[in-house]
Amino acid sequence: MASDPKTLLDAVQYFSNYENCKEWMVALRWPNGVKCPRCGSDHVVFLENAKAWKCYAKHPQAKFTLKTGTIYEDSPLGLDKWLPATWMIVNDKNGISSWELHRALGVTQKTAWFMLHRIRLAMQDEGHGGKLCGEIEVDETYIGGKARNMRKGDKARKMQGKRGGSDGGNKTIVLGILERKGIVRATVIPDRKKATIKPVVKQTVQQGSELNTDEHEDGWYGADEYAHNVVNHLQTYVDGSVHTNGLENFWSLLKRGINGTYVSVEPFHLFRYVDEQAFRYNNRGAGMNDYMRFRYVMRKIVGKRLTYDQLTGKEGETEAF
Repeated sequence: MASDPKTLLDAVQYFSNYENCKEWMVALRWPNGVKCPRCGSDHVVFLENAKAWKCYAKHPQAKFTLKTGTIYEDSPLGLDKWLPATWMIVNDKNGISSWELHRALGVTQKTAWFMLHRIRLAMQDEGHGGKLCGEIEVDETYIGGKARNMRKGDKARKMQGKRGGSDGGNKTIVLGILERKGIVRATVIPDRKKATIKPVVKQTVQQGSELNTDEHEDGWYGADEYAHNVVNHLQTYVDGSVHTNGLENFWSLLKRGINGTYVSVEPFHLFRYVDEQAFRYNNRGAGMNDYMRFRYVMRKIVGKRLTYDQLTGKEGETEAF
């Protein structure tokens, strides 16, 4: 479309009009004509007053909207808030905090926090695209504050709710695998044991690739599966082409967002923030501008759902957002 937004200001102005939202999302989601997201029928009619479609196939919940079947489903917030929020988190290099989004959109901080996690679900890598190959960097990092600096109550709560392993019992481990001049895949792992890391590497990296690691991973990857180069960080950080500098750059971006923007991240939510940063890292560069990143993640909102109960693990939560 000639009027596609190119900046955040353009997006706010463009999506403040429902007709623009409708035209843009229908073209993206149903390029061959609107179909019922529940049964797939194209025997539908748009109800102007309700801003919804009605499906004439016989099944429950005949009415549906632009948000039905997406991460936005069942939210009373309009697309005039959801789409700019999506634009912001997708394109802000260091992320956006729930407090910042709450002030920008005029919603509560709790609502903004829930919105951001729902958008992060769309930013997750589905694992498509095959295995990484060529020159590969593998490294781990530790995320989390020092237990001795925590208040007593926070320390007990966070230690009890940890999903990952720890360094000294208070940090979560993230494993990163980077294809040089390509993409990164990162995941939270419970520990640094061979039985934990090796299956992840085998599932992610094509056999015969060249692995570059630091000295901590020496001796267990298996010469029969990969060529393995090791750099000893006690001596040097770069030995010719043997280094993990690409992943160090990714860790820097990840920690800058967590420590500078989000400040306090619960260990059991950490994987969501890792997915968020990996999405931006993998969709950076001259070939991807703000609108293209936004459009790409909007293609991934369908068929995904995150309820407040699922997010918090609380039973009986009925508050709507």
